[in-house]
Amino acid sequence: MNSKYVIISIITIIIIITITGFLGFTEKLDNFQNMYSSETELVEWTTDTLFLFMVDPNDVIIQNNRQIPLKAYFNLNSKFESEYEEIRPDLDGKKTVFVVPVFTASAYAHNGFYEYFQKKCDESCLTTKIVDRNDFTSTASFNTIQILQLLGYETITDIQIDQNPNILQKYDKVILLHSEYVTKSMFDAITNHPKIIYLFPNALYAEISVDYYRNEISLIKGHGYPEIGISNGFDWEFENTHPYEFDTECINWEFYEIKNGVMLNCWPDQIIFNNKLLLKTIKEL
Repeated sequence: MNSKYVIISIITIIIIITITGFLGFTEKLDNFQNMYSSETELVEWTTDTLFLFMVDPNDVIIQNNRQIPLKAYFNLNSKFESEYEEIRPDLDGKKTVFVVPVFTASAYAHNGFYEYFQKKCDESCLTTKIVDRNDFTSTASFNTIQILQLLGYETITDIQIDQNPNILQKYDKVILLHSEYVTKSMFDAITNHPKIIYLFPNALYAEISVDYYRNEISLIKGHGYPEIGISNGFDWEFENTHPYEFDTECINWEFYEIKNGVMLNCWPDQIIFNNKLLLKTIKEL
């Protein structure tokens, strides 16, 4: 075959792969625009909370003679319109955004990193597919994502930050959720931003790499890998996993200052949908 045609064929294949990868990436971003929507019919679990608490009946289990929802979905509650006005983000020119932790959701998904940590599989599980919103749980701040979206906060994903770290420079304030698994470019972009609200403990804990064409992430360092003594993969001075990650009741929650922002001292995903003061504080920080 003529070498010219070989080169043209190779270029054509590269273009096809690039376009396919880009379209998949764009579609994945679209999947995170409405985290609280569901393809199944939801039923109200309670109307007494600040936001309507809804469940998929298929996600409710019986435990100790009690019904327990495995996953919650939220919507605005008409009884609290005046309260929402106090906690919605200001639109007076100040730019605030929160980060959807797609990479962390992927690490926790079935056949992901935690299968390896639990000794259920070998290191092959340390490379796993990037998931969509249907695989999000509280480990990836699912409740908080919904609440902040319902209030009107602007949203970006960690994928966007990894591909364009300078995107954070557009915003005066960045709200970071449970971004436990991040790339080095993300870590640098976040730690160099002047105003980050670290809303979840255990953020910036382990370093990953991303292969967008294969739609995969791989663990590089952290969480006891590749050596058992390595905890924070970035050796980050503001590491705050222990003991704050395990305080899910958040009874005595408070923010404390660090070099480039503030950190919350507990895990807020189980209280944020019914805690006006916390949401008002996030707005005013």
